Amino acid sequence: MSDTATPKPGKVLVAADDLRAFSAALLEKGGLDAEQARTTADVLVWAALRGVDSHGIARVPAYLELLAKGVANAGADIRVESSTPAAAVLDADRAPGPVALTAAAELAVTRARTNGVAAVGVRRTVHTGAIGYYVAKIAEQGLVGIGYVAGMPNMGYTGVKGAAVATSPLAVAVPTAGSSGHAPVLLDMATATIALGKIKQARASGTPLPEGAAATEDGTPTTDPEKAVMPLPLGGAKGSGMSFAFELLTSVLVGAPIFAAFHSDDPQGRKHRQNALLIALDPAAFGDPAAFTAAVDETLDTLKRLPAADGAEGVFYPGERSAAVAERRGARGIPVAPKVWRELTEAAGRFGLTPPEPKPSA
Repeated sequence: MSDTATPKPGKVLVAADDLRAFSAALLEKGGLDAEQARTTADVLVWAALRGVDSHGIARVPAYLELLAKGVANAGADIRVESSTPAAAVLDADRAPGPVALTAAAELAVTRARTNGVAAVGVRRTVHTGAIGYYVAKIAEQGLVGIGYVAGMPNMGYTGVKGAAVATSPLAVAVPTAGSSGHAPVLLDMATATIALGKIKQARASGTPLPEGAAATEDGTPTTDPEKAVMPLPLGGAKGSGMSFAFELLTSVLVGAPIFAAFHSDDPQGRKHRQNALLIALDPAAFGDPAAFTAAVDETLDTLKRLPAADGAEGVFYPGERSAAVAERRGARGIPVAPKVWRELTEAAGRFGLTPPEPKPSA
């Protein structure tokens, strides 16, 4: 995550609302209905606002390609299967992740309001986007949100030669008291040491990779971005173990295994898909919700008062800095890389759309 007052040379600044409307228009032209297009655009702009550009507007062209190729299903028949009030499985029928997981988050909140806790598994979706968005939406309703995602293996596993597991993310969002001034706590992390996008960026710039962050095709660690093809797990066996556990908690749990199929002889096993699990916890089921958020704020205040280490910019809780970036970008505009802006404007030309006017950079 990064943010600057003005965009780097070549980047353009676009107002968040304009970028959201533009992205939604492109996705609707790509095949989604109006509501699904707005939902997907909102997820992507949310990530861009918070400085998570790898999951932001840069994904719009990729989503258009997934829709054009039929990998993502614009006419998905999304169904909910449930045999108990506190749990459900949403079969996405290859709907884009933002569509499926937004629906799952809403379902989790509704059921948790009644039952105190709810878990909603998502089966057969396509690229979930930033998982932090969905748990943040749960936290906006005053509930605690927890999310896991499993996807296609593209990361090393300790002791295995080659790619074995996915860079599966974990996200946790905890609400704070509305009057506290604290943004909600948001932990959003992958099980990989480095993102695939960072490897591509290093390759483009010729910058060496950190030690232990990436590996060659056979799993040999390397700092050479030209040889690196996959990230290594965060914390070695800890990160690879977490990813494997998330496969069990999502894919296997909802009856749509990815790992075993990927490593089988079935060519369909390598067809892109993802699964997820969203959990909502209602603090009211555990006690006084106002006392809970007050205690959350006290905990954050305590953390913020701890002495900062030498050279540290300060003491921050998860999600604090990205919330500050979102506030700045919301006021000044979202910087869009020249390659991404070119792809977006080219798509607009194909669809007969007019791109929004960029903001002045100063």
